[in-house]
Amino acid sequence: MSTKAPHPPKSSKNAKTADGGRIAENKRALFNYHIEERFEAGMVLEGWEVKAVRAGKVQLTDGYVVIKNGELFIIGCQINPLGTASTHVRPDSVRTKKLLMHKDEIRRLIGKTEQKGFTLVPLNLHWKSGRIKCEVGLAKGKAEHDKRDTIKEREGKREVERAMKSRQR
Repeated sequence: MSTKAPHPPKSSKNAKTADGGRIAENKRALFNYHIEERFEAGMVLEGWEVKAVRAGKVQLTDGYVVIKNGELFIIGCQINPLGTASTHVRPDSVRTKKLLMHKDEIRRLIGKTEQKGFTLVPLNLHWKSGRIKCEVGLAKGKAEHDKRDTIKEREGKREVERAMKSRQR
């Protein structure tokens, strides 16, 4: 029988990067689009990009997903290199990155995006089993009045929360 002590609990910093932890979110996509379906895709990254993602140097706001020759690519996802990047590596912060999905899922997405008004947008980056995954949303653009409704709804929730908070004092 072994008398080993159990592993110490993970700190809050490590808990964020543990499996299932969010790395970056594209809040603009949720404001600008109605998300019809969500898909999870793997990402092909270089070593310096993985290190930069772990450090939180990633931005999805301007990113979008395109389908070329039956493959998915994310364009405009910015991963800023760390200052300690190697001298023999030329980091390109906005390079096009390949997304990995099963062929039948890609074929299904091709059929959906050919319909009028549908597009693919990156929703978030997260960890899953030690790998970086990108959640891609099949989205339809919101009209201006829908965006106004979203703003009104958000402000209404804030007012209710403020009233509840002031009442509790």
